[in-house]
Amino acid sequence: MASAVSSFVFLSSSSDRLDRLPFRNRNHNNRGIGKLSSAFPHLWNPTDSLLLRHRRPARICCSSTAASSSGSNHPQLKTRRPAEENIREEACRRDEATGSCGFSACYVPFNAPADTAETYSLDDVVYRGRSGGLLDVRHDMTALKRFPGSYWRDLFDSRVGRTTWPYGSGVWSKKEFVLPEIDPDHIVSLFEGNSNLFWAERLGRDHLGGMPDLWVKHCGISHTGSFKDLGMTVLVSQVNRLRRNPLNRPIAGVGCASTGDTSAALSAYCAAAGIPAIVFLPADRISLAQLVQPIANGATVLSIDTDFDGCMRLIREVTAELPIYLANSLNSLRLEGQKTAAIEILQQFDWEVPDWVIVPGGNLGNIYAFYKGFEMCRELELVDRMPRLVCAQAANANPLYLHYKSGWADFKPVIAADTFASAIQIGDPVSIDRAVFALKATDGIVEEATEEELMDAMSLADRTGMFACPHTGVALAALFKLRERGVIGTNDRTIVVSTAHGLKFTQSKVAYHSNEIANMDCRYSNPPVSVKASFGAVMDVLKKKLDGKLGL
Repeated sequence: MASAVSSFVFLSSSSDRLDRLPFRNRNHNNRGIGKLSSAFPHLWNPTDSLLLRHRRPARICCSSTAASSSGSNHPQLKTRRPAEENIREEACRRDEATGSCGFSACYVPFNAPADTAETYSLDDVVYRGRSGGLLDVRHDMTALKRFPGSYWRDLFDSRVGRTTWPYGSGVWSKKEFVLPEIDPDHIVSLFEGNSNLFWAERLGRDHLGGMPDLWVKHCGISHTGSFKDLGMTVLVSQVNRLRRNPLNRPIAGVGCASTGDTSAALSAYCAAAGIPAIVFLPADRISLAQLVQPIANGATVLSIDTDFDGCMRLIREVTAELPIYLANSLNSLRLEGQKTAAIEILQQFDWEVPDWVIVPGGNLGNIYAFYKGFEMCRELELVDRMPRLVCAQAANANPLYLHYKSGWADFKPVIAADTFASAIQIGDPVSIDRAVFALKATDGIVEEATEEELMDAMSLADRTGMFACPHTGVALAALFKLRERGVIGTNDRTIVVSTAHGLKFTQSKVAYHSNEIANMDCRYSNPPVSVKASFGAVMDVLKKKLDGKLGL
């Protein structure tokens, strides 16, 4: 992979100007370009927000009121794109983020040695290596290491919350670490990511022995309500690139097998790009909200009489015969987007590393994605260590947990039974090797949760201000168990990853709070109280409900 980095020349003409200030540090003090350029005079900075460039002059807007009140005769200068220009066109005009600036990435076999000769271009439609194993996206770390970790921290921080294309996205704000060579004009983004890191103060204080540093990363606060958006923006952007000039690859559409959330994300991003989407769903095994999302976005939805693993086998056979690009996490491009959630967590803690990160696991690409994000930041010295990872599985679909308890002996798939955590109801996960690698590398742990444990944990969390999905309930139940055993300490900074929005799983919540789940106590249920329309009846109920709290 090319590692040469171009140089640039500062222009000294009197017409030269700074279109924008250089990035700011966390205290919002201007950071001098001179200091950076003197330290690294041979480097081409990777984004226009950090460059002095010769651009066309800004439009001049004069405010006589402002000029007179300030005692100055100089007009105010404002930079604004022309009214007829959109943010994508503005990015192209300004040449922001265009080109790789010496950065590159390619496919290699998963866990291949550094000097492997088996590499593939990201423009190749390939999902497995010559041995049949999974592929991984490998970045040219030599080129990236030409910049210190402090440079990348400040660069990524400078982009948060902006509308500048494509940096307003939590994924594409880390473009150099994701798909460095893609043209911004090919990117399909719905400004995903930048999700809330919720301080679970009351849950930690009242129910987990006084944990003061417990947080929930709400990845479900995204466009389609799930973590899957982070990976899908990358995959669909690359497909968009392949279909456009000059590549013009004959890709008729993008397809996936799904337990619900993947199909929603794929359908939304394909709809935004005008690319046909085909989704294979296991019949009667996903929530109504998950089913209606791809339908509403215009995807071709096939409801198939099998489970997820059966859908996965079918989609792989179909994509081998038809020019349909495979969008499941078998495709390692997805993981490049998902890993940015790990980088985002570091940003939100001002680049301090948490002690634990607990992730629900089904097909197991996500636990490896979090590992990749944390490890990339460690290797490039944005941080100096890694958190310990925990993968949480539903007991009804727990092949990784059984593998872990056996001491990582021979892996055996299972037949996944029904679980309220339907998105992780997978018995033969594609990314099993990736997950084992990530857990071993971080001294990780695998824990499981029964149906009652996950539903109780979800419902208890809801009572402290959350509105969690059942998969988050699996991760929370794992946290409860690890706290009870003393594995996770009271003062350990702990992150629970919430992979989807609770509104996508209201059916399970209704069943729980209605006490309609067989063989489950539903001990945190809170059904509505039927009351006659009279003052006396209402007062009787409220006095009983608020007994001891009214001070009467």
